[in-house]
Amino acid sequence: MLRIVSSEEPPPGQTEDPVAVPLEDLMAGIAQGDQEAFSALYDRTASRVLGLVQRLLIDHAQSEEVTQEVFLEVWRTAPRFDATRGSTMSWLLTMGHRRAVDRIRSSQSSHDRDERIGIRDLESGYDVVAESAEIRIENERVKRALAQLTELQRQAIEMAYYGGLTHTEISATLSVPVGTVKTRLRDGMIRLRDAMGVTA
Repeated sequence: MLRIVSSEEPPPGQTEDPVAVPLEDLMAGIAQGDQEAFSALYDRTASRVLGLVQRLLIDHAQSEEVTQEVFLEVWRTAPRFDATRGSTMSWLLTMGHRRAVDRIRSSQSSHDRDERIGIRDLESGYDVVAESAEIRIENERVKRALAQLTELQRQAIEMAYYGGLTHTEISATLSVPVGTVKTRLRDGMIRLRDAMGVTA
């Protein structure tokens, strides 16, 4: 799970204070594919989005995951953002709220389905072979999708999601700046989702 970090202090050596740039200007940059604008927006707003999501979901790990999904959606849909219809912060919080509610509904639906399956399995017996086959097929899908990433993207994703390392720990392990780690993770997740055919 990626650790969400918010920082109001500009990174060492940065000449322009990102906090001084209006969020709407950052959105305009993101719409043009500006990764630095995306990083600045993330650093300034992720903690607020996470706070809202966590109030709804309670579970911190799920809240971080949903917040990551929000910012993936920001990266993909920035060209469609219309500042005349509301502020950037309102847009982000609305997306966070919507995705958190969707996660709650999905969890409830999954829980209800598991209950139904559990009752059915008690009545008809559990098919261990079919379950194992499904897990094996899904694992193969993930492996194939990971193989389509660059080596650097794959390393960052495996360290974060399978190794549980933070951005800072990955940065130290790979001897690259934290900003580079964030970029690799963001780009890798976008390519991974596309490779697996996952839609927002």
